[in-house]
Amino acid sequence: MNELSSQGKTVVFLIIEGALKGAIALADIIRPESKEAIKKFKDMGIQCLMITGDRKEVAHWVSNEVGLDNYYAEVLPHEKAKKVKEIQSEGLTVAMTGDGINDAPALAQADVGIAIGAGTDVAIEAGDIVLVRSNPLDALYIVKLARSTYRKMIENLIWGTGYNIFALPTAAGVLYTFGILLTPAEAAILMSLSTIIVAFNSRYLKIR
Repeated sequence: MNELSSQGKTVVFLIIEGALKGAIALADIIRPESKEAIKKFKDMGIQCLMITGDRKEVAHWVSNEVGLDNYYAEVLPHEKAKKVKEIQSEGLTVAMTGDGINDAPALAQADVGIAIGAGTDVAIEAGDIVLVRSNPLDALYIVKLARSTYRKMIENLIWGTGYNIFALPTAAGVLYTFGILLTPAEAAILMSLSTIIVAFNSRYLKIR
């Protein structure tokens, strides 16, 4: 039993007429996508933690299998949100993924709640994002999309600001002493180009 428990399995005993006849080991199968997602998250510098109500032996085995940075085992349902709050108090931004009713308070407490599409309605309502395919790699895609979007926002801010620093004075006639004076129509076209540049740049958003 100790050997099976150390492998993350739950042991159920078979008793017939008061006599122990055998034991059955039950275990969840770790999806291969989970290992890949954890590895890529860590490559991006993101810590991967697990909060679970399972026994420490099971949590330890799962943690080693997928390569987690840390885990919290035997956490009662009402304590999950508290545990997320403790992690946030360390100055970390928390994205929580969950699918059960017990996960809903923790999803709401997290900075970003990611609900599994195949989970309970309560968890889906509590989450900010829903993974329709229930694939852990989609959580990785969300982070990459958010980072790429943020980079594109900064690019557009730089483009728009830089362009307007030049365009606004020109449209206002600051170059008149050099013989350059725009008509109101030309000034309007010049100013509208910043919007076109930003929109065109946004079309090249890529997930890295």
